[in-house]
Amino acid sequence: MSVSHRVLSPSSPADTAPGEVSFQHLAHLTDDIGVFEGAVLTVPVREGGYCVDDVARAFVVTAREPEGSAALTELATTYLSYVLDAQADDGAFRNRRAVDGSWSDAAAVHDGWGRALWALGTGVARAPELSDWRALEAFTKGAALRSPSTRSMAFAGLGAAEVLAVRPRDVVARELLSDAATLIAPPDPLLGRRPTPAEGWHWPEPRLSYANAALAETLLAAGSLLGVWKWLTEGLAMLSWLVETETTDGLVSVCPASGWGLGEARTPFDQQPVDVAALADACARAFDVTADPRWSAAVGRCSAWFEGANDAGTVLHDRDSGGGCGALAGRVGHADQGAESTIAMISTFQQAKRLGVDGGTA
Repeated sequence: MSVSHRVLSPSSPADTAPGEVSFQHLAHLTDDIGVFEGAVLTVPVREGGYCVDDVARAFVVTAREPEGSAALTELATTYLSYVLDAQADDGAFRNRRAVDGSWSDAAAVHDGWGRALWALGTGVARAPELSDWRALEAFTKGAALRSPSTRSMAFAGLGAAEVLAVRPRDVVARELLSDAATLIAPPDPLLGRRPTPAEGWHWPEPRLSYANAALAETLLAAGSLLGVWKWLTEGLAMLSWLVETETTDGLVSVCPASGWGLGEARTPFDQQPVDVAALADACARAFDVTADPRWSAAVGRCSAWFEGANDAGTVLHDRDSGGGCGALAGRVGHADQGAESTIAMISTFQQAKRLGVDGGTA
């Protein structure tokens, strides 16, 4: 397969301000196929290729950006094409793609499936002129499947929530969101289906792992959109506990990539930007549902995390490139500005700006 490559034009100037949304580095990581997964400092690692996880996330942030431009539309069109191409006939999604355009894995219902449905739902709700019927058709086909993974289902459920925001009677989206919430929500312990959580551990899993807040956000979305009070209250309780657990001395301090469970020693480092972004998304939805200012304040702290209000005191926002640095590794930030960390930063800044807590300050 012969593919021509070009890096798309940046849509923002250099020298971005603290908390400012910029697509400059994301554009630099993007070519005709998608967004390159890795980078050495600011240089894309082309031989590493692309993955649907990152491309789907990139589409979400470009599609929901209120200040659009021709360059931003070009980026979104590239990302949407990748997501659509990744879908197999049965509705599952391939994930990894080489720089020559060939796929290197089989279609499955993994996190990539969930994130792809999130992207497609976002296209239906926020970029109808770009996605026309294709996003809804692909979402409907993919949403007929189910994953045993709570996070995959959470990501897919957030896509369903996007669809329901503009198509509240969509049966396929309603069933997917309901099934995601049912998988996530802790059952009533009186029914004997699961042991009562340990005292002080208000979470449906024995350990925190990655993108934890997405589980609480899915319950919030399901509770508010489907009118299920139990899911709404449980989602708020879970998110409240998570925010308290992941706040240290007024700073966001998400659990490390290795995870964390009750009674385990917890390191303040190896924190991932994607976890901060998930926390910001969930708190932003909680604010939308409740109008409680404590949730918008939490979004502000997530934004500030990228600007140095973290356990290492390290700025992870490269204001020259517009990129986001990787995890807090040891007592410093990882300098490589790959797709995941850059998109996570953009997503967090978007939520902060929307709620009026932008600028990298709480």
